[in-house]
This record gives sequence, structure tokens and C-alpha cells, in this order.
Amino acid sequence: MDFIHPSLAEITEAHSRIQNYIHRTPILTSKSINEITGADIYFKCENLQKIGAFKIRGATNAVFQLKDNIKAVATHSSGNHAQAVAYAGKLRGLKAYIVMPENAPKVKVKAVKGYGAEVIFCEPNQKAREAALNKVVENTGAAFIHPYDNEKVICGQATASKELLEDAPRLDIVMTPVGGGGLLSGTSLTVNYLSKGTKVIAGEPAGADDAYRSFYSDQIFPSINPKTIADGLLTSLGQRNYSIIKEYVDSIICVDDQEIINAMQLIWERMKIVIEPSSAVPLAALIKNKADFDNKKVGIILSGGNVDLGKLPF
Repeated sequence: MDFIHPSLAEITEAHSRIQNYIHRTPILTSKSINEITGADIYFKCENLQKIGAFKIRGATNAVFQLKDNIKAVATHSSGNHAQAVAYAGKLRGLKAYIVMPENAPKVKVKAVKGYGAEVIFCEPNQKAREAALNKVVENTGAAFIHPYDNEKVICGQATASKELLEDAPRLDIVMTPVGGGGLLSGTSLTVNYLSKGTKVIAGEPAGADDAYRSFYSDQIFPSINPKTIADGLLTSLGQRNYSIIKEYVDSIICVDDQEIINAMQLIWERMKIVIEPSSAVPLAALIKNKADFDNKKVGIILSGGNVDLGKLPF
């Protein structure tokens, strides 16, 4: 299926639409991490974003383009997109219904309820999520805000790399994690429009490597029984996301859970900032393939910081 990819004008409009509701997050560097990796790294700290993750960007852009006759929003998500839709819905005075898997991190469930949303639990698989979501939409008439396979969401996520490129120009490489592909597809579009010579590389957990397999073939492989500590990266790639990623992303690198934990711990220790496992995946990928990044200027989007402190892996 051919999709028209969002334009630079649409991404720029998204940025001006949402900028009063989000933080322009800082870019941090670490001399010691640069010495360990041999790269010159600029961390775009979306862990310091409202709701603790980049997802607020896409959700706000989508929710604020809904027609005035819409009275409620709904989505399915294991956490960060759930919080984002609950928060964006609250900003617009809309009721939010969020379908979450029974094993979603407690910290994320609590936050979703804190924004006044109604949580509906389901079994932890894609089929159960979608069935529960369809039921909610049928019963309430709520507008479904897809976590990633939605052009308005992609445009919103694209604004993180727009800020990164404005604040840290002339990067050789930009890296993000990949789950459903919202952040990666948005990032690759922005980089293509604003910084042609810059490569886009994603990190993905080996225990949920559907994007890796899909990227290196001509079809989308669904995420079946993913097992990884990176709970934000469990979903299958979206159709729109896949079509953008195939065209504009240079490579995807898989890393195992121990490599993710090591990278997460490194950032906690050296930078004194809280990130969740999913956020550590790009740095883990860089460390794994260190030689490819030697002496390169690398922007890494730290996607979020909503980690269950009772379950730290180190």
C-alpha cells in the first residue's frame, strides 16, 4: 500500500501547534561516555519531557486536530502513549479511555489514571488489545488515536529530531529506538528534509526484532511473543511507519537485554539522569558496533524515563 509521507510543512505546523504544551527538551553530553564510545554524542532528553516521554508530541498533535464534535479519545498502549493520550485529552477537555495490558508497569498505569483516564485491562497481546479497543470505540464513540500508525502522530514525533537538528547541527548520525516505528519514521523524515547527509540508525531489542526482520525484507513481520526488558518496544511496526522507514532509515542494529541494561546503567551513572530500558537501546547499539561510530557526531533521542523503580535491573 502506498502512503503519502508527511511533508516538512506538516511537521513544522505540528511543531507550532504543540509547542505551548510540550517542553523543548535539553541536549546533554557526557565527556566520559564520549571517551568510552569514541563518538561525540548529543543526547536529546525526551525523558525530561512532559509525561516523561516523547509520546506527548504525537498525541498532542493528533488530539488537537480532532473536530469539535468529538467528546472522547481512546487508544491501546503499554504505557507512554497511554499517558500521552490521557494528558492530551485532558488538555482538550475530552474523556480518555485507555486499553492497557494486564502486565503494564504499575508506574505507567498509575500515571494514566492520574490524568483522569479510564483504564481497561486486557491480555498482553496485540489481538486482545485491538479487540478491547474496538469495543470501547463502539460503546463510547471515542476517536481512536493510534500509537504510531497515524500521520498526525508521526508528524508530532518528528518534532523531537527537528529540535535536535536545530540545537546540534551537522550531525553525522541520528539514532532512536524502534518499536511500532512512530519515533523512527518521524525522525527519518525530519532528517531527510533538514539534514540530507545525516544517517538514521535504529536500535532494537533482539527479543523483539520484528522491525529488524521487516526492514531487511519486503514485508512486515508481526511481533509475536516478544521478550525483552525494553517494555516500550514490544509492538509490531505500523504500515505507514514501515513505508517511511524502508525509504529513509539506513540500518537497524539488534542488541540483547544485557547490552541494554549495561547502556542504561552507564547513562544513570555517568549522566545522573533517569531513563527507561527502551531509551538505552540506541546507545547499546552504538557500543556494540563501536567502530562504525568512531569520531562521528551522533544525536541519540532518549525516548523516555518512565521506569518502575521497584524493578531496576541493576
